[in-house]
Amino acid sequence: MALQLPSPFLAKMKSLLGENYDNFMKSYEQAPNAGIRVNTLKISREEFMKLSPFDLVPIPWCSTGYYTQAGERPGRHPYYHAGLYYIQEPSAMAPVELLGVTPGDLVLDLCAAPGGKSTQIAAKLSGQGVLVSNDLHPDRTKALAKNLEMYGVRNAVVLNEDPERIAGAFPGFFSKILIDAPCSGEGMFRKDESMLKYWEASSPLKFAEMQRDILKSAAAMLRPGGRLVYSTCTFSPEENEGMIAEFLNEHPDFCVVPVDHSEFYSPGETAWMSGQEKVKDDVLKQLSGTARLWPHKVRGEGHFMAVLQREGELNMREAEREQAPLFNPGGLVNESIAISSRTEQSRERKGKTALREERSGKPGKYGKGATRQQASGRSVTDSQSGSIHLLQAFIREQLDMELTGYPVIYGNHVYVSPLPEERLKQLKVIRPGWYMGQLKNERFVPGHPLATALRSDKSVRYVSLSSEDGEAVRYLKGETLSIPEERVICRSGAEAKGYVLVCIDGYSAGWGKWQAGILKNEYPAGWRWTSI
Repeated sequence: MALQLPSPFLAKMKSLLGENYDNFMKSYEQAPNAGIRVNTLKISREEFMKLSPFDLVPIPWCSTGYYTQAGERPGRHPYYHAGLYYIQEPSAMAPVELLGVTPGDLVLDLCAAPGGKSTQIAAKLSGQGVLVSNDLHPDRTKALAKNLEMYGVRNAVVLNEDPERIAGAFPGFFSKILIDAPCSGEGMFRKDESMLKYWEASSPLKFAEMQRDILKSAAAMLRPGGRLVYSTCTFSPEENEGMIAEFLNEHPDFCVVPVDHSEFYSPGETAWMSGQEKVKDDVLKQLSGTARLWPHKVRGEGHFMAVLQREGELNMREAEREQAPLFNPGGLVNESIAISSRTEQSRERKGKTALREERSGKPGKYGKGATRQQASGRSVTDSQSGSIHLLQAFIREQLDMELTGYPVIYGNHVYVSPLPEERLKQLKVIRPGWYMGQLKNERFVPGHPLATALRSDKSVRYVSLSSEDGEAVRYLKGETLSIPEERVICRSGAEAKGYVLVCIDGYSAGWGKWQAGILKNEYPAGWRWTSI
């Protein structure tokens, strides 16, 4: 066996698994499985299967997930850059499936980076409701924001906060919460051998302390009748069943929703827990309703999941009042408009910094205290009013759509947020919502995330590039393309000249500007195709 697994880990697994230990060890002789998950915000499963260049096998616990074969490289296909699928380890798709997200839910993904589970949640929301995606590590939020934008997510807020601070801003707010908790990562040793470098026999206890605090904060944010899924990618009972037992002892208003055990979901390890002190009989019984994915039983890595529900009735009528209104910037004084707390000069400076970050592909920080939204009769500056009206004009002239949300202005940059400002103030916000674009030289310049979340029929003009003859890759590399006028599909009465939604085989990938047979490339430098 190539992997040199730590002897304390092996001894613990032998004690935990008993007669199944040999089969477990044989799983390390097999190659890890790879998978993709279809992004139904942009394409249906049926449409994707018609287009797919890969040999796909369904993943049994995720209706949109598929195993890919050894040697296939889905990250080097234009469809990946068009956001048609997310590359994800198969077992990692299970927690969101157990969360039971439906359109209109208010969802928190508390440990979200790099964004695989957040994009999965967003697809289930279908553009309705609210998704708050958070990660404590600043560098990881860059990938989180980019993935949400690539996959065309409109109704997400990205935070970089401590869970306790989020709980202060969102008490009893969410109907669904996912905790993909930081853990010792034992279940990923086969997939990522580098994780062995950081493992110690004491690792489970170290991570358990963090997990305990995260669960406590999450409990304070869940509505009565709401659902919480706690998951890890480790085998350690201290971080799994032990953590849930401790949580249930301290939160009697929560219970385990039993997972239907099947050929892939195995029950939680209650034998280990039965020897622990302070575990009540009713709690021990509930732990058998948690679930594990074992690598010697399924085509996937090791995972643990517990579905928890808070007692009470989930009042979705009350939740609906949290939904964002129809975007209507015409009534500026009566709308929730971002009011900068800084001087005009500072705002301009911040706006230029944000623009540089946007062009480089980095998520520009909205930032603590950078703006204040008011629902009162306060006036707005000319530049802010101009930004809103120019966005409105761009939508009216270039797009066929209605926006839902609260306008948020940062410098010269305009977002549409699913949440009012009072929910976000004093928090570290990386993205307050869907990025629309910026006011530049008294004109509105549409942002890349605006394009990636559009369908071709929502743009006045679009052009579809082929994934097979190389022109899509050339666009993704940032090249200027020669496109004859007859290939620019225009709405009746519109001319070909102007902003064009650039699609790959019909699915949006970014902006271009067409004039006289030339498609000027607007694809952001930081997003460009770098594969040879």
